[in-house]
Amino acid sequence: MKIIECPRDAMQGLPVFIPTERKVAYLSQLLKVGFDTIDFGSFVSPKAIPQLRDTAEVLSKLDLTTTKSKLLAIVANTRGAKEAAEHSSITYLGFPLSISETFQQRNTNKSIADALVSIEEIQEICLRKNKVLVTYISMGFGNPYGDPYDTETVEQFTDLLSAMNVRIISLADTIGVSKPDQIQKLFGGLTKKYSTIEFGVHLHSNPATAVEKIAAAYASGCQRFDGAIKGFGGCPMAEDELVGNLATETVLSYLDSKQDAPPIDRGAFNEALLLADTIFSH
Repeated sequence: MKIIECPRDAMQGLPVFIPTERKVAYLSQLLKVGFDTIDFGSFVSPKAIPQLRDTAEVLSKLDLTTTKSKLLAIVANTRGAKEAAEHSSITYLGFPLSISETFQQRNTNKSIADALVSIEEIQEICLRKNKVLVTYISMGFGNPYGDPYDTETVEQFTDLLSAMNVRIISLADTIGVSKPDQIQKLFGGLTKKYSTIEFGVHLHSNPATAVEKIAAAYASGCQRFDGAIKGFGGCPMAEDELVGNLATETVLSYLDSKQDAPPIDRGAFNEALLLADTIFSH
């Protein structure tokens, strides 16, 4: 079982810039916890996501000598992928592919067709630089724009990614519209059909519906959960109001109830919970 901690997603939509040293302090604490992966930053236009304009500087200040966690950085084009791939300490490059044409334009300023070309190019960069591409199917459970959506479309996009040899796909509920039966049907069907792909979920949710969504994904065989401590964050490119991430502590509590939680340092995790209140106090 893998928990992917996403401070990048927690921070990216905040209007007040978090100083670099505070980001470093928070990430340094997260590195002590023992998460499988930390989605720590992004190599995208600082005009688009000004909060993360210091990602390279933050990375240079992290001590990675004693952690078992791997680092993931989000990229939106080949330029960002090339920049991220030059950092030996980054294992994963994450790219958001939307099945909503409107959101693909809003999020990466390109069409779906152009985004698929970018994925091919980024996959080539990953292979050359010994990185692993993680592709997010965003708006994977519906969209607010009236763009066409059905589960068959998600499967068609998965076919395209499988043909590009993408081996990690995260189904993303960008605006928190997914329902438990939908999660179970979609996730269960994909995991059975594509046995060579590692599927995860990146679910945005309000606290009232979080547990039922986690349970649906778990029941469908999900082995990879994205979360953010205390549910902070959301996608600033989706709607005017952010829908928060799954709270990592809620994911962990559910996995504890199933006796299937990954081995993490609970003391370090509790310290991270306390530190988050100071990082996100505004």
